[in-house]
Amino acid sequence: MDNLSRAGKRLMGFCRTNLFKRLESSGFAFLLSISRHILRNYIYVYAIENQLPLPIGAQEANLLDEFLDDVDWEDEDEIKDLTLLLKDKEYYEKAEKVYRFYDQHSEHKFDWIRAQFFKKSLKQSLISDSKELLKILSLAKTWEAKADKQLAALVALCTKKHKDEKVLVFTQFADTARYLAAQLRAEKIARVECVTGDAEDPTEYAYRFSPESNDKKDLKGTEKEIRILISTDVLSEGQNLQDAHIVVNYDLPWALIRLIQRAGRVDRIGQKAETIVCYSFLPEDGLETLISLRGRLKKRIQQNAEVVGSDETFFEGDPINLRDLYNEKAGILDDADDGEVDLASYAFQVWKNACDKDPELKKTIPELPNVVYATKPHTAGTKETEGVIVYTRTADDNDVLAWVNHRGEIITQSQLTILKAAECMPDGAALSKLEDHHKLVQSAMQQIRDVESSIGGQLGKKSGAKFRTYMRLSRYYEENKGGLFATEELKRAIDELYKFPLREFARETLNRQLKAGLSDPDLADLVVALRDEDKLCIVDNSEADLREPQIICSLGLKVQ
Repeated sequence: MDNLSRAGKRLMGFCRTNLFKRLESSGFAFLLSISRHILRNYIYVYAIENQLPLPIGAQEANLLDEFLDDVDWEDEDEIKDLTLLLKDKEYYEKAEKVYRFYDQHSEHKFDWIRAQFFKKSLKQSLISDSKELLKILSLAKTWEAKADKQLAALVALCTKKHKDEKVLVFTQFADTARYLAAQLRAEKIARVECVTGDAEDPTEYAYRFSPESNDKKDLKGTEKEIRILISTDVLSEGQNLQDAHIVVNYDLPWALIRLIQRAGRVDRIGQKAETIVCYSFLPEDGLETLISLRGRLKKRIQQNAEVVGSDETFFEGDPINLRDLYNEKAGILDDADDGEVDLASYAFQVWKNACDKDPELKKTIPELPNVVYATKPHTAGTKETEGVIVYTRTADDNDVLAWVNHRGEIITQSQLTILKAAECMPDGAALSKLEDHHKLVQSAMQQIRDVESSIGGQLGKKSGAKFRTYMRLSRYYEENKGGLFATEELKRAIDELYKFPLREFARETLNRQLKAGLSDPDLADLVVALRDEDKLCIVDNSEADLREPQIICSLGLKVQ
């Protein structure tokens, strides 16, 4: 009950901002969200009228959208077609069917709370809210794709300006992606595909869109090859898409790094075009006033330019050093020097290449226990670099490679250098382990602990919830210092984020909300609330000590 009452304003702000963000993406996605919101209200109305428990859950405002997308309904057309229903009665009938489905099949998706706990005015408030939302749908009437200027601009781009070239289109929302794919096909544009988080194998679409850069030349020139690929950010990381050089941001993400990662899929080693072309649809002035999306991105671009300098431009001439951002080396965020290689993509490609040659690896590797070890010939090294490479995951979920020599001393801290040193082929010789292999592993682990303690705090991976939350809230606090929003509670929460490990509940909650595009003010409110409820960080040393770094595996390097 405390969680529900405390969540009110935070959820209202989140829900409002998310709806505006959907509108910025496409009118179709916005109207679909309104329709789902009405349905959610009527699910509660149905439960209250029949004195049934109400479904609630940790995923909060975006839960129903995800649930409706994920479930295989027996009567799919009847329940999933939620667009533009204009009468209360129709929503009520749908709500009854959805509620019965929840009750029968989703006991693990929700918590349930008895209707008697809520005020009697709740039912009337839900109906009143729904009627206001129905007015929006009635004003929109039926969505007309022919009147969609944003869609028309994309069609012109694909059929006139770049009619014979590959085009990669990114959007944050699966609904927008599916809508665009359907409309481009309706325009008789050939070889159009759409990939979202629902896809069983998103990488298959990457291969079909970019067969050359993925060494899938047998797909080149076939009917399977894709010319226009519409994708959510499921393909914005870890994929080679450089057969294309044209990227379209159909909507803008909240985070600058996400925008750069999209372009980074084509601006990679092997790109043959002299120029990478990025088109971005910008929010209408009214929407920009409400959510300041473009303003936020522009400010972060300028901050980056002040830190790392600038030699290239982004939209409308804003300065930005794109190359460093592609490699996730944005000034203070990362001072490693691993060259112009996207390390995560490099490691992913090694794995994909290995699995393509031997599909059995997909089964055998995940089943190997932690602390498994092997030894290989150290052909490219000397006796001084003979030793052990250890792959470990720290208590803060930071993946670390360490390489120590036969005296237990660190050889290099470059993760890319270590990764390359570990390279071996399937037919390579497997040697007996070094006599002191396990002692060297112990030395490597101690080196990792020493580095962690000397730094004072660990933020983990740049893609992790802790790192992203800390960096966003640190900036937000500095921007509002001395003002109403830079509270002492927020400062204490930020300090704890840096010093202590995240609790698992906080990690899951923050990951989910960051993915949904939570604004900085709402993120600040969420983190403060988690701290108030002692759900943010593991502050107790005895509890933190239980989260020791995990040794995933180790590899001995033996000079013969």
